[in-house]
Amino acid sequence: MAKVFVPTPPSPPPNSSTPAIQWLKRNFFNSPFSIVMTLLSVYVIWSIVPFALNWAILDATWTGTDRTGCDANPDGACWAALRVRFWQVMLGRFYGANPEEIWRPLVIFALFVVIAYLLLSETLPGEYRLYLGGFALIVFPVLTYGLIHGGMFGLKVAATSQWGGFMLTLILAVGGIVLAFPLGIVLALGRRSSLPVVQWLSITFIEFWRANPLITILFMASNLLPLFLPSEIEVDKVARALVAITLFQSAYTAEAIRGGLASIPKGQFEAADSLGFKYHHTMGLIVLPQALKVSIPAIVNTFIALFKDTTLVGIVGLLDVFRMAQTVSRSTEWKGFDYETYIFSALIFFMCCYGMSRYSQSIERKLNREHKD
Repeated sequence: MAKVFVPTPPSPPPNSSTPAIQWLKRNFFNSPFSIVMTLLSVYVIWSIVPFALNWAILDATWTGTDRTGCDANPDGACWAALRVRFWQVMLGRFYGANPEEIWRPLVIFALFVVIAYLLLSETLPGEYRLYLGGFALIVFPVLTYGLIHGGMFGLKVAATSQWGGFMLTLILAVGGIVLAFPLGIVLALGRRSSLPVVQWLSITFIEFWRANPLITILFMASNLLPLFLPSEIEVDKVARALVAITLFQSAYTAEAIRGGLASIPKGQFEAADSLGFKYHHTMGLIVLPQALKVSIPAIVNTFIALFKDTTLVGIVGLLDVFRMAQTVSRSTEWKGFDYETYIFSALIFFMCCYGMSRYSQSIERKLNREHKD
């Protein structure tokens, strides 16, 4: 039987509007409600942005060594306070009072940026990346403590009680992330273990740390831990906070990784068993790489939360970047200029957290290439 030919209906005429106009119609003017909300948003932005621009930039006081210029210009922001106390906010009280020693944390920060760039990019071959990773995990922390703390090679001693600012925030956040990640992997594998003792120990550890807020854990580590130690043993406050943050973060990292492990099909394990793979080969070569790829958004989310939660160390007397900025605004010299210091610390947190988010998205795109057409 012969097929009946059905002619294709004519296509509609091409849209004469430009792509920009099409995009505006689709995103901002596609319905009456959307039009109203767009116009209302434009009005709010038009009302706020000029005032904020004048206050923050055009009418602001940028120079000066005291508050005289800021008091004479009450309509603008006083960025002179941060300009005068910049190194104190970034590096803490010791380096704020000893500008000749600032090169020590700056050298460490430069090394950190170089190491992070080389490890996170693809510029180094695998063998050199392994050596650099060993250097970053073993040598770099010792070098960091030696240079920042001092006490050797004729360097002045910067007690950890005088550490603070962005430097302390970075030390606690990076240290907590690096130490919690492998511990979280072990706990996630332990929670899924077939050995009851290992499984229940992992579950107890994870649920204990997840059931308590970080502020309580920091308080316990700072005030209650010394009561259980001999009087001759004194644990540094920064070390206590770092241990508490690491244990707390490891529980959340373990749960994020466990979600990735649960998403791996059972056939992957059966295929590995049929090939004669042992447990560590199955996990290290087949299961974990896939689970970590799936868990990237959840893991990075916990890392971002940890970075912001470092502000809680203020309860144990440590001055992170937020607390140090707050200290500047409450000092006798610069009292009353709170908004400027809060905005500055908020921008620092935003840039760091946004950078972590964007990098995690680039990793996801890189690892999901096989799913593209």
